[in-house]
Amino acid sequence: MQERLSPERIDALWDFGDPAASAERFAREPATSAKAGAELATQRARALGLDGRGSEAHALLDGIVVTDPLVATRVALERGRLLNSAGRADEAVPLFAEALRCAQLAADDFLTVDALHMLAIADEEHSDEWMARGIRVIEGSMDARTQRWGIALHNNRGWRLFDSGLFAEALAEFELAAVNARDHGTAQQKVWAQEAIDEARQALTAPPQ
Repeated sequence: MQERLSPERIDALWDFGDPAASAERFAREPATSAKAGAELATQRARALGLDGRGSEAHALLDGIVVTDPLVATRVALERGRLLNSAGRADEAVPLFAEALRCAQLAADDFLTVDALHMLAIADEEHSDEWMARGIRVIEGSMDARTQRWGIALHNNRGWRLFDSGLFAEALAEFELAAVNARDHGTAQQKVWAQEAIDEARQALTAPPQ
C-alpha cells in the first residue's frame, strides 16, 4: 500500500490567509509516493482556487490519476469546492456526495466530515441533515483532527438557528462550539466562539421590537 501524505504535514503547509504562498509550498513539497503526490496536487489546487486561479486549479485536478478512494475523495472535494465557490452549487453537490462515499470507503473520518460539512453548505435544503450526520461522526471518532470539526459544524448550525430567530437553540450550539474550541481549537477560534455566545445572549435579552 502506498504511503499517504501525513495529515499533520498538510496542516503545516497550509496558511488559509495566504493561499498563494500555500500553493507554492504544496508545489515544492517532496512526494514520497504517487499517492502523496496526488494529495499534494489536490491541496495545491485548493490553494489556487482560493487565490482566484480557478482555471489552473481545474487543470491541475484534471491531471491527477485516481488510484484509490482516498485520492478520489480529495479530487471530488476540491472540484466541488471550486464549483461551489463559482456559484455552481447544483453541480458541486454530486461531487461532495461522491467525496462522502469515497471517504467512507477509505475509512477516513476527517474527510468524511469534510464532505458532510461541504454538503451542508452547498445543499441548503438538507443542510441540517448533513450537519447532524457530521456531528455523529465527530462524536464517534477518536481522531483529534476530526474532533476539531465540531467547532465549525456547531458554529454553522448555531448561525442557521440564530438567523431563524431561535436564539436559545443557537446559544446551545454556540456553547458546544466553544467547548470544542477550548479542547481542540486555536486562540482565534476561541475568541470567535465567545463572540457568538455573547451575540446570542444579547439577542435573548433584547426587548422585543
